[in-house]
Amino acid sequence: MKKIILFAFLGWSCANPGTRPLVSGTAIEDSPLAKTFLNDGYQAVWRDEFDGTSLDLTKWEYRQLGVVRNLGRVAKETVRLDGKGNLLIELQKVGNEYRIGQLGTEKFYKTKYGYFECRARMNHEPGPHVAFWLQTPTMGKVIGDPVNSGVEIDIFEYHRKEPATIHHNLHWDGYGSDHKTAGKKITVPAIETGFHTFGLLWTEKEYVFYVDNRETWRTATAVSQTDEYLLLSLELTGWGGDPALATLPDDVAYDYVRVYQKK
Repeated sequence: MKKIILFAFLGWSCANPGTRPLVSGTAIEDSPLAKTFLNDGYQAVWRDEFDGTSLDLTKWEYRQLGVVRNLGRVAKETVRLDGKGNLLIELQKVGNEYRIGQLGTEKFYKTKYGYFECRARMNHEPGPHVAFWLQTPTMGKVIGDPVNSGVEIDIFEYHRKEPATIHHNLHWDGYGSDHKTAGKKITVPAIETGFHTFGLLWTEKEYVFYVDNRETWRTATAVSQTDEYLLLSLELTGWGGDPALATLPDDVAYDYVRVYQKK
């Protein structure tokens, strides 16, 4: 990989990961939090560093291509690698149409429990909301049974209507009249600028969410015990504000996605 970590801090500080220089061609090590899990008997089991210029289609699929989701249509051309070690997902406007992007690992990788982490730089304009999340194809199959039917686990969601806020959310029992949700939003200094790490520890008993190596939410609500897959997305639902006010294209950048599990 391509970025240098100069210092490691487990709390908020002016030297958080989002403010460190990005140096092309230099390997980045595991985050301070990931190292604590490695020292506790975890191992890296899946990762994508987004090196090169072509998406690894043995790991990811373009999800729901052509589908209109709220205010935007999912389009392949919104997703690209920048050749500097980052995956970009853009909000584009072509004519009168807004175009959005999603990637998922459903066809290639599903798993249960572990520590999930990405490093990302947020989008800059009103309109989209961006996310790193887990999902299962059986979510809502049996109402009242999130343990076996699964849960949408939003490790982070972000939009510019609340520019200093990160959202952690859980959704279960489908998306209809039985839908249930729980979540927490937190204020994160300087989240608008630079790269930041977002993590989830998922065990049989609980979820623990992290931002920049710091615990931000711990809950034993609706703990899934079924395999789930990874997603990266840029959506346009209205939650993030009016896209007509945005200077486009706008994008979110993902530096890496990594999964660690007990040996």
